[in-house]
Amino acid sequence: MSDVISFLQPREKVLARRSTIIADLADLLPADCLVHEPRELVPFETDAFVAYRRLPLAVVLPHNTAQVAAVLKYCHRYGVPVVPRGAGTSLCGGAIPQEDAIVIGLSKMSRILEVDFANRTATVQAGVTNLSISDMVGPEGYFYAPDPSSQLACTIGGNIAMNSGGAHCLKYGVTTNNLLGVKMVLMDGTVIDLGGKHLDSAGYDLLGLVCGSEGQLGIVTEATVRLIAKPEGARPVLFGFTSSEEAGACVADVIGAGIIPVAIEFMDKPAIEICEAFAKAGYPLDVEALLIVEVEGSEAEMEAMLASIVEIARRHGVKTVRESQSATEAALIWKGRKSAFGATGRIADYICMDGTVPLSQLSYVLKRTGEIAEGFGLRVANVFHAGDGNMHPLILFNANDPVEAAKAEAAGNEILKLCVDAGGCLTGEHGVGIEKRDLMLHQYTRAELDQQIRVREAFDGQWLLNPSKVFPLDGRPQTAGAA
Repeated sequence: MSDVISFLQPREKVLARRSTIIADLADLLPADCLVHEPRELVPFETDAFVAYRRLPLAVVLPHNTAQVAAVLKYCHRYGVPVVPRGAGTSLCGGAIPQEDAIVIGLSKMSRILEVDFANRTATVQAGVTNLSISDMVGPEGYFYAPDPSSQLACTIGGNIAMNSGGAHCLKYGVTTNNLLGVKMVLMDGTVIDLGGKHLDSAGYDLLGLVCGSEGQLGIVTEATVRLIAKPEGARPVLFGFTSSEEAGACVADVIGAGIIPVAIEFMDKPAIEICEAFAKAGYPLDVEALLIVEVEGSEAEMEAMLASIVEIARRHGVKTVRESQSATEAALIWKGRKSAFGATGRIADYICMDGTVPLSQLSYVLKRTGEIAEGFGLRVANVFHAGDGNMHPLILFNANDPVEAAKAEAAGNEILKLCVDAGGCLTGEHGVGIEKRDLMLHQYTRAELDQQIRVREAFDGQWLLNPSKVFPLDGRPQTAGAA
């Protein structure tokens, strides 16, 4: 097995055969499925983690599972690396290619194959966007629960790769909690089915292993997901606090009291100002921190839950309590939150972190995050899923200043280490990708990582699927027998 450092450089034998590989792929696929001209490859050179860019050898855009299987079988035979790609919304560099790699993009696989209301499931191709499932089943009173901020564009295949979450996953869970089955192509072209419409499968939980594996075990081409009946009603409420620490402590006490709203979202003052300037959502500008708490159910259920939450908030010096009074106002409240990343991009370059911490540590981690950013001479805006401790500090910087860019990356690393040291982990929903791979040894021991590597090699012994991601580039051979 090649040393992992070799993945930093293109595989010269593959590059030397570029014209042959492209000709072979052209024989395997319809003309509209292959992209290989340099200028046409530029859109695929990076994802939403734009700090790194590499032009791939070629891009394949298959229509179906059979075409994916044919390409993987070919790449396996000739040792060609493959990078799976959904919509390219990964914030951790999970879909960034290498010069010797074929990108397999699933954007053409965008059909909803079956909606089964009797079993409350939908079966879709992996290129279907997250939001389109809810749009399809909404008129019948159902929805698909995971709702990442990029749900208008991100695909189910990418959601499965990164085990994506979203604002409403506090109550309904992340992708793995709403995934029932997949059709997946292994690196040698073998097609397997895991799970199905039933709630649980016999044998090992391979479906749980695949969800969140970042495209390193196989390429998911179809998925069966759980549909949930819409609640009787839903109501978001704005809570404004005089400090981020008090807002964080309020979140911990709400969850500690056994109250589970459908969502608890956090914004500090910089994030409030950025989002309000963009969305005009009516966010209070005279507070230091804002919580968006959404409850759902009957009127009586919502009133009872809100009464308990308001009582807890008052113990933490809440300054503003504002309930949405209409569907339009509720939509505006969520527009502001869902637009946070895009709105921030209007005023500065930023790196978005994705650490997760225990709720009891929220206040401490928020305080230390501000101190870390200030120590590097940078600004930070915090907007995140407070209910499950999934933090998203946005470190603002000037990407055209190499010194400032290096400071931003260093500050981000310190914040992620802080999350781990506080009892949390490196990622809640964005994945490891390129961004966090060299921090993995801060969370895991060498023995723990070696065991994960053995599992990966059971699926792809040549390390052809999404190489250079997840595991540290520390010079150690990534083999089952690594000491």
